Amino acid sequence: MDAVSEQLTMQIIPWGVAVVLLAALIVVLIRNRKPSGAIDDAVLEAVYLMSKAPLELREGLDQAAADKLTTRLLQLLKSVAVGITDGDGTLLSWDGEANDHYVDLVDTIGTAIRKHRREVVSHDRMPCNHRGTCRMKTAVIVPLIVEGETEAVLIVVGRTQGKRVVHMADAVARFVGTQLEAARLEETKHQLHQAEIKALRAQISPHFVYNALNTISSLIRTDPEEARELLQDFADFTRYCFRTEGTFTTLSDELRNIDRYLTIESARYGGRLNVRLKIAPEVQSVVVPFLLIQPLVENAVKHGIANKPGGGTVTVTAQDYGTEAEISVEDDGVGMDPALLDGMRDSRSSAHIGLTGINRRMSQVFGNRYSLVVETAPGAGMKVTMRVPKFVRGVRPDMLKFAADASGQLARRNGNGSRAALPNAAVKPG
Repeated sequence: MDAVSEQLTMQIIPWGVAVVLLAALIVVLIRNRKPSGAIDDAVLEAVYLMSKAPLELREGLDQAAADKLTTRLLQLLKSVAVGITDGDGTLLSWDGEANDHYVDLVDTIGTAIRKHRREVVSHDRMPCNHRGTCRMKTAVIVPLIVEGETEAVLIVVGRTQGKRVVHMADAVARFVGTQLEAARLEETKHQLHQAEIKALRAQISPHFVYNALNTISSLIRTDPEEARELLQDFADFTRYCFRTEGTFTTLSDELRNIDRYLTIESARYGGRLNVRLKIAPEVQSVVVPFLLIQPLVENAVKHGIANKPGGGTVTVTAQDYGTEAEISVEDDGVGMDPALLDGMRDSRSSAHIGLTGINRRMSQVFGNRYSLVVETAPGAGMKVTMRVPKFVRGVRPDMLKFAADASGQLARRNGNGSRAALPNAAVKPG
């Protein structure tokens, strides 16, 4: 009997172990299958919710952006409440429950701002009239620091105590802080563009203003009608250049203002300055940085034609180039040594104003591949060419429209100051 029992036992044990292992495997598979779907759904929901945050914080953190952000974070964290304050601790938005406890957190928020560190407050340390039913267990207060300064404070009110709530608050704070840094960078970039525009305005030569007014004054008695038209062109030119709003404009508005400038200079130089403008109609709506081309035209007149005995011609061309517009400013003036261009790229005070600044602005807005191409030689004039993409995300015209010529077209001024209608054509002048 002992032998039989031992034999049965030896047969039963392996089967028993196999059954237990199989049952355990089934349980593990069932448990893993359900959480896997839940985890995938949670990840997708988190990605979706947080993908909206950059749009809300694009222009910085204000009350409207804070309201949207706290709503999304509350959905994401499944917490009791989420709050956002500004850098001084003033509440911008609170979404969820336990809002009566914000007053109890004010001192701790101030500490977090002052010490630039996260603070964790247990509900047990706070006064509460609903201690038995209050869902708050922990409040995590995280300062959002941008460039060494507290930009905002994130408050996450959790349902439980422990490290999980703290870790979630830290992770979300890092993400939101990154978006605030991006918003700050965007604001800095905008300020840089504005500073460059101010610098370009400052480069508009006082001599040009003086000479323009002197030319107009000299025509008042001999040709009052021409003087009146030039005065209107001068007023429109300065009004456009010194507008305070706008970083971008359309190519048509930019070229129309250049046409005004060349009209005035043609009257000043008389037969010594000829102008040709050839603009393809399909590129006139292309968006370009404000005052991008005018300094190139001024260079052509001031440094190319003015120093050449007998004068010459300035040609401005804008033509279609597939997904881009190709713009060139060319003169047949005195030219320069190409070797000098290398030094001018790094110089901010070169005689040919604007080349370095324009090259930098092109790279900032459109990327490094969109830089200026300069062709020149002593006695052979100069040609500056640029290509501008027809569409760039976030680049849109924000300048008001200005009055066009009565014909609605740009005009060509001959050396004697007379106007001739210029056909819209993308043909390079011979």
